[in-house]
Amino acid sequence: MSKVVERMTQQIYATKWPALEEIDKKYDAIEGKHGYPPKRRYRLFAGGGSTNTLVVEREWESMAAMEAAYEKAFADPAWHAINAEATDIMADNQIEILLPM
Repeated sequence: MSKVVERMTQQIYATKWPALEEIDKKYDAIEGKHGYPPKRRYRLFAGGGSTNTLVVEREWESMAAMEAAYEKAFADPAWHAINAEATDIMADNQIEILLPM
């Protein structure tokens, strides 16, 4: 299968942006060792949503590569600990998988 793009759209609580930065550093360390590709992060500046919207995108070599990395992360207690921290800073998290055309 061809490359896929993973897009997460998150609603961050207005007062939690500094906490997000600390949590994201922890995610980077753990995800890097499990084969996650680099991510691009965007904060909504203007448009149809809240300025407390964060968009995170990654391009994966294949769906199989993405699944394998997530399986490793799901088996890692440290990843679960960070996820628990993240639930305190975001009101919503939507994930989309896109196929480039």
